[in-house]
Amino acid sequence: MLLYEHPLSSYAQKVKIALREKGVGFTAELPETFGTGRSDGAFAQANPRTEVPVLVDGGVSIFESTVILEYVEERWPDPPLLPPDPAARAVARMTEEVCDTQYEAVNWGFGEILWFHRATGALADHLRAQAAAQTKVLQDWLTGRLGDATWFGGDRLGWADAAVAPMVNRSVHYGLGPAAGSPLARWHARLRERPSVAETFREFDAAAARMAEAADLYTTGGRRREYRDHRLEWMVKSGGVEVVLAGLRDRTIRFAWPHGDAP
Repeated sequence: MLLYEHPLSSYAQKVKIALREKGVGFTAELPETFGTGRSDGAFAQANPRTEVPVLVDGGVSIFESTVILEYVEERWPDPPLLPPDPAARAVARMTEEVCDTQYEAVNWGFGEILWFHRATGALADHLRAQAAAQTKVLQDWLTGRLGDATWFGGDRLGWADAAVAPMVNRSVHYGLGPAAGSPLARWHARLRERPSVAETFREFDAAAARMAEAADLYTTGGRRREYRDHRLEWMVKSGGVEVVLAGLRDRTIRFAWPHGDAP
C-alpha cells in the first residue's frame, strides 16, 4: 500500500488519519516531481493532476481525497468512520465538503503570505486579516456542528473528525486557533491525544519547520504552487488579485491539469 502525499497537505492528512484509525499499514512517499507540474513518472501515471494524495493499492490507483476515503471505508469497513444513519452520513459528508473547499482555501491563502511571502506590507496585512475573519466564521460554524458531542461523529471519532482535524490544526499552527476553553478547542485537545492523529500532526510539524527552505523553490520557479478552484477564488475575492498576476508574470504559479502551465 503506497500513499503519495505531502505532510502539509490537509487532504493527505485526513486520509492518513483514516488509514491509521483502521489499522491499515501503508508507505508514505513524497513524489520527487511534486510541485513541478511534470507529466512523466509514476506519480503522474497514478494521477494526471499530479496532486496529492494518491492511494496505490496493488494495481489500483485512486486520487481525490474524498474518493480515497470512500474506498478506504468500503475496503476496510471496521471500524466504520461513517455512521449507519443516512442523515448522519450526509451531515458528515457536508462537513467534509466545507472543510475541503472553503476552510482549506483560507488556510492555503494564509500560508501563501506566511511561508511564501506572496504579498508584503499593507496587502499582506489585509490578506492576513481576511483569513483571520473568515477562519472565525468557519470555526463558529464547526462549533455549531459539534454541539455538545465529544466528536463530530458523536461518541466516536469518525469521517467528519478526520476531515476537520487538519484544518483546525493548521489554524492553530498559524495562531488562528479556536478560543481557549471553547468546545472546538477542547475537541482539538482530545484529538491530539489520538494515536492516529498525533502521528499525523507530528509529520505536519516536522514538515512545517522546513518550510523556510522550501519557500525559495516556490518563489524562484523551481516549484510552482497550484492555484486552483477555491484557492484561486479565495485569493481574488480577498483582495489578492495582484498576487495572482505577479505569479503569472514570474511563472511561480500554475493551474490544474490539463493546462497547468500559465500562458
